[in-house]
Amino acid sequence: MFVNLKRLIRSFAHAFKGLYFTLKREQNFRLDILIAIVVIALAFYFPIGALRRIVIVLIIATILVLELVNSVMERVIDIMKPRIDHTAKNIKDMMSAVVLIVALAAIVIGILVFWPYLFG
Repeated sequence: MFVNLKRLIRSFAHAFKGLYFTLKREQNFRLDILIAIVVIALAFYFPIGALRRIVIVLIIATILVLELVNSVMERVIDIMKPRIDHTAKNIKDMMSAVVLIVALAAIVIGILVFWPYLFG
């Protein structure tokens, strides 16, 4: 068979376990999800057009993925360098900066998309 259904289901189960783990333990990820829900609701409330909705969904997905990557990197670094290490701290700070840059870009995109509907 081209696709092993049991393995596929097991892969999805592992992915959902990872998502659940992240939601339980990562405050920033929960906040990102909450903001994403509000923004998606606004995107479907206002008549902003399909292309803008696509951009909103893509930027939200990017933020969530980078938040997950940041959390993974922090855990990997903690395993490799459990004691406080200057280089490990710098790597963690740099990963947080990656998420921050995309979040700031998302805010700018949100302002550009929603400004006319909220304040125009």
